[in-house]
Amino acid sequence: MMKKIFYGWWIVVACFLISLYMSSIVFFGFTAFFEPLVKEFGWSYTQVSLAASLRGLEMGIFAFPIGFLVDRFGSRKLIFFGVITAGFGLILLSFTQSLVMFYGAILLLGLGAGGCTVVVTMSVVANWFDKNIGKAFGVMASGFGAGGLLVPVIVRLIEVFDWRTALILLGLGMWTLGIPLSFVIRNKPEEYGYLPDGQLAERPVLLDEIQNRKGEISFRDVLQKRSFLYLNSVEAIRMMAVTAVITHVMPYLSSVGFARTTAGLVAAAIPLFSIIGRLSFGWMGDLFAKRYVMALAFCFMGAGMLVFCYVQVEWVIFPFLLLFPPSFGGTMVLRGAILREYFGRVSFGKMLGIIMGSASIGGVIGPTLAGWVFDTLGSYQLIWLAFAGFMGLAIILVLRIRH
Repeated sequence: MMKKIFYGWWIVVACFLISLYMSSIVFFGFTAFFEPLVKEFGWSYTQVSLAASLRGLEMGIFAFPIGFLVDRFGSRKLIFFGVITAGFGLILLSFTQSLVMFYGAILLLGLGAGGCTVVVTMSVVANWFDKNIGKAFGVMASGFGAGGLLVPVIVRLIEVFDWRTALILLGLGMWTLGIPLSFVIRNKPEEYGYLPDGQLAERPVLLDEIQNRKGEISFRDVLQKRSFLYLNSVEAIRMMAVTAVITHVMPYLSSVGFARTTAGLVAAAIPLFSIIGRLSFGWMGDLFAKRYVMALAFCFMGAGMLVFCYVQVEWVIFPFLLLFPPSFGGTMVLRGAILREYFGRVSFGKMLGIIMGSASIGGVIGPTLAGWVFDTLGSYQLIWLAFAGFMGLAIILVLRIRH
């Protein structure tokens, strides 16, 4: 008789698909709308680029309150709200007639994205898994990396129809896919007679009982732990490097002689190659001490930054893609796995919201600093070397994380 699949894995699949669709539009596919908007309205690239910052509020300002909301109301309600709101945001965006309306629609889209991206999806997966948390996070987070696969579809929709019709279709697609998937989400296994990883519970378990278990720490106690501060600092460093590379990879490669088409292919390959690390480092995190696996991932990330300094030789692109994207994908998965193992799951949403806020600080500093260095020196090499050094600091902080 075939063994029944643990329901938690269906939740992982649902979160994977939601992350894939949302990231393809909100993150990787947004670039496809730049030129049509500039052409129709005559806006500057700076004005359109500001929307990217507004769109990213779900990772920064929105992440903290969303973390509290998901712990209070559960992931299912937040994901349903997020899907509905993001769909409305995309459709409203299609009716843009002014810059103010454009920014307003982007803010609505960012709010919706906050309801069904990392803080919320990781929180529900953290409730359903313990021993297999690394693998579960790895599969779920691969949806974000796979979002790059739908970018050509978005480009094609704009070509066949126009950018306004494409946004309406994408908004309707958000509802068509996201609403049914939101009903697959179930907040805690104990409510359905399970324990994490699929063990059967003898009776329904109350929230107070979960909090009193080994490994569950009150939110107030978490805030007082140095290890939580170290994890926040590590995430800020990680995102500082990641956002700098993702933002500047095309201008950097162009500055050292690469054709724009080649640079575009490298930019598209980065999220896809990150899937390797999301799966492999997540799997390793279930077998070995997570902080050591995370330190190893940062070693690869630092090596990738060093290699990135010397991509003037074309073949060097390949070791860069094998080192940097998998390692930053893996550290993203391990961040959540360490948070779950070291600090429990009762306040997971709030804790992850704070960490995402720290990440957003690094995400603002990294691209800005890289741009300033290039404007000042006419070269990116020094900043890539500096970021490689920061990876060494991240390794030290990761190894200091304790229960």
